[in-house]
Amino acid sequence: MFMFEKAVVGSRRYWAWVLGLLVIMGLAFLAYLRQLSVGLVMTGLSRDVTWGLYIAQFTFLVGVAASAVMVVLPYYLHDFKAFGRITILGEFLAISAVTMSMLFIFVDMGQPMRVFNVILYATPSSMMFWDMVSLGGYLGLNAIIALVTLGAERKRMAPPRWVRPLIILSIPWAVSIHTITAFLYNGLPGRSFWLTAILAPRFLASAFAAGPALLILLCLGLRRLTSFDAGREPVRKLAVIVTYAMLLNVFFILLELFTALYSQIPEHVEHFEYLYLGLHGQAPLVPWMWTSSVLAVASLVVLLVPPLRRRESWLAVTCAMVFASLWIDKGLGLIVGGFVPSPLGAVTSYVPSVPEVLIVLGIWALGFLMVTVFYKIALSVREEVAAS
Repeated sequence: MFMFEKAVVGSRRYWAWVLGLLVIMGLAFLAYLRQLSVGLVMTGLSRDVTWGLYIAQFTFLVGVAASAVMVVLPYYLHDFKAFGRITILGEFLAISAVTMSMLFIFVDMGQPMRVFNVILYATPSSMMFWDMVSLGGYLGLNAIIALVTLGAERKRMAPPRWVRPLIILSIPWAVSIHTITAFLYNGLPGRSFWLTAILAPRFLASAFAAGPALLILLCLGLRRLTSFDAGREPVRKLAVIVTYAMLLNVFFILLELFTALYSQIPEHVEHFEYLYLGLHGQAPLVPWMWTSSVLAVASLVVLLVPPLRRRESWLAVTCAMVFASLWIDKGLGLIVGGFVPSPLGAVTSYVPSVPEVLIVLGIWALGFLMVTVFYKIALSVREEVAAS
């Protein structure tokens, strides 16, 4: 297996982290077996709210995966050397995020055999079919690019020429996976909350903020826990990307709010009322949405002041705020907010069940395990090259 022997060598702290992730994954697997036996009735989903925490994670993580283009494009197309040390980290993060996204679709389908229906009965007019194609293709592209470039680095050689067209292809493909994800919701005309042409740009803006924010946190964490140092320049450039992307995301949300509130069309206004004020006495998401808003504003205050943004301790906290804010807004807020109220005006609150949350934690644990193993391999290769 390609360099995976490097992932089985590590310190006690490394193995304690891996064991902890495996325990969470084991508990999640038991919860999933229960769901497989009982059905989705064990989740908080209902007839009116048919997508919940699973699809919220899927939507958010597709954006994290797409954000790899923010380091791939400057490095490979514009020869921005500063990103040379972190490009492979971005590609491995994309592979992990896409895998997690696909797993969330898998567990949301209830019966896993239904996944094969998308393949056996391919329907090009369905956005779900194109979503499968885009995610599968993006996963394959990043896997090939990452393994080939890392293998070439280990051999102290330039990557083969045939991989460059794949790298260039991966750039528009990254944009396409999140655009198609937005089209999944745009294609439901009965859901006025999603029926907006700005949804795809909003998805991309939030992706280009959340993904680089997570990559910054990973780079800073690696500096503290390992001998790897990404350098100050790439971290600061990523912080600038997060700043502009977060500004665009907040601007797009304000545009949505203005359009809904100024027009005073009830079916548009009520979705925002449910999220931020509560509707018909039900307000389970109100604290979450206001928390997301406060985190977004607070993060922008720091990001827009260069001296604060350059302080790595402040930057780490700010990136965590950006990531949490977008996870809430783009996850629970966007998905559940699109279902409540229903087209008939029914207000059905959604609260995830304990097994549902456990399954979500298990898939996140798998994603962190993949990142851990991939980064362990990449850093071991670089240490081997540096020592020779």
